[in-house]
Amino acid sequence: MPGNGTHRIYADHAATTPVRDDVLAAMLPHFTQAGFNPSSIHAEGRRAKAALDDARELAARALGAAPRELVFTGGGSESINLAILGSARARRSERRHVVSAATEHHAVLHALDVLRDEGFDVSILPVDADGSVDIAEYSAALRDDTALVTLMLANNELGTIHPIRELAALAHTRGALFHTDAIQAVGRMPVDVRDLGVDLLSLAAHKFYGPKGVGLLYVREGTALVPIVVGGGQEAGLRAGTENVAGIAGLACALELAVAERDLEAKRLTSLREHFETTLLESVEDVRVNAQAAPRVAHISSVAFAGIDAPTLLVRLDLDGIAASAGSACAAGATEPSHVLRALGGPEWLGRGTIRFSFGRLTGRQEVNDLLAMLPRIIQSVRDSAPAVRVQQREVGR
Repeated sequence: MPGNGTHRIYADHAATTPVRDDVLAAMLPHFTQAGFNPSSIHAEGRRAKAALDDARELAARALGAAPRELVFTGGGSESINLAILGSARARRSERRHVVSAATEHHAVLHALDVLRDEGFDVSILPVDADGSVDIAEYSAALRDDTALVTLMLANNELGTIHPIRELAALAHTRGALFHTDAIQAVGRMPVDVRDLGVDLLSLAAHKFYGPKGVGLLYVREGTALVPIVVGGGQEAGLRAGTENVAGIAGLACALELAVAERDLEAKRLTSLREHFETTLLESVEDVRVNAQAAPRVAHISSVAFAGIDAPTLLVRLDLDGIAASAGSACAAGATEPSHVLRALGGPEWLGRGTIRFSFGRLTGRQEVNDLLAMLPRIIQSVRDSAPAVRVQQREVGR
């Protein structure tokens, strides 16, 4: 059983995923005998450039893009910042309004703070109890001077899916660009830039079994962008710095595999998640699955436990061999409920007692069953140790 030091249950795939063997194999040569600078004009540099070009073509094919529309970055947050700051600044002489939502990742919200400080007007839309944006309210927020809309494809804490195709089309009727953070979506749902109709799309390799420290930004051809990392002329002048060829090769390989396996893996993860949620609701009292009725990506289950303090529960889970989280790993260590949970409204305990379980390649039926066998005892133990926390727990079903 988990907790004996020999086997752990990893239920935090939304935070990061381990590099798979095929991806590591694609990367290794670029750390050693092929590890040269793709900007160099000698034979070694040309071989590195060829590997970079091959990776760009592979990634573009997986996303339905043209290779020249992809910019490799140092991760998802950088891709988001380049999309938001770069596109808004490129249009600032004519448009100074940006639209987003309260449940976006901090990389988005903090970039919007920067734009606000630069004189942009930023509209942050509320969400309903499932984390969804009201279409009519969204449409009304768009203006003739809206430069950019940025809304995530799949929420990193709840798994809620926004109807990006419809939202992007509405933005375009007002002349606004549309960016989507698709970091949690790859390998769990279709991500095709033409089908989505977006102008900018951000990815991070480590969310789909690629390496950390490498990301990608799709920039639709003709979209003006001001770089935020300046220096050399790499990445068509949009992102200075010697390219991380090993990481980029790993990203491309991981992306190709994730897209090829997507339908089967999404079906498998959906089945595991539904089994987990159904059984948990039957076996533990005073539990709510956040956004359960909304369209969600397959791997994320956000569960609120009444009478529970999430940090305390996470420590207990870890001691018992279970890795989970209270929300975004980027906000780890925070003692207050996440901004995503606060945006949902509802009783205070919902924000304070929510744990995110996220499944993936390391999760099988046995792992889920082991988790389900352990949770009732762990939850009861935590509740018994702090009975005063069980305030308003009977409101779970309301």
